[in-house]
Amino acid sequence: MTTTSLPPGFPADPIAGLLGWIDEAAAAGVREASACALATVGPGGRPSARMVLARGFVEGGFAFYTDYGSRKGGELAENPACALVFHWRELERQARVEGVARRLSADASDAYFARRPRQSRLSAAASQQSRPLASREQLEALVAELETRYDDKPIPRPDTWGGFAVVPDAIELWRGHPARLHWRVRYERGGDGVFVPTSLQP
Repeated sequence: MTTTSLPPGFPADPIAGLLGWIDEAAAAGVREASACALATVGPGGRPSARMVLARGFVEGGFAFYTDYGSRKGGELAENPACALVFHWRELERQARVEGVARRLSADASDAYFARRPRQSRLSAAASQQSRPLASREQLEALVAELETRYDDKPIPRPDTWGGFAVVPDAIELWRGHPARLHWRVRYERGGDGVFVPTSLQP
């Protein structure tokens, strides 16, 4: 399949195309346009999924940020194979990403952490994500304590918090069409690193 035979509105470069779709969804008023389901593999090969926010394309992959000690962080440490699914109902579009997750550099994680709202940074410093919660009051008290401690100082990024980049091996873009004759194009990365598109039946 050549680039000239791509369906209308489908990009030659699926990474730029997917990032463009996120921007278009945001411009159209879709709330949390970068939200996507992240699927990982747990013990015994059991699947696990949750919603995350994709934060651009960083260090070769679609970036998201989390506590490395969370369930998803632990599962990715054991098995980095994962998938993302974006869905914009209002635009009748969907995108799937398959690949492997790699930790972002400390510099990239530091830069993003510094841009987060102050309360989000305090919450990240206080919470041990996915661990049992003994007391909501204790957690809120710890947030208040940290707020006082860092009243006039930068809040340091916890060592256990940072980013992952989902480095894509394959990307599938989907657009709705009447009579359920939807458009689908799957792009697979070749040995030279170039994505090769193939149209799929709906």
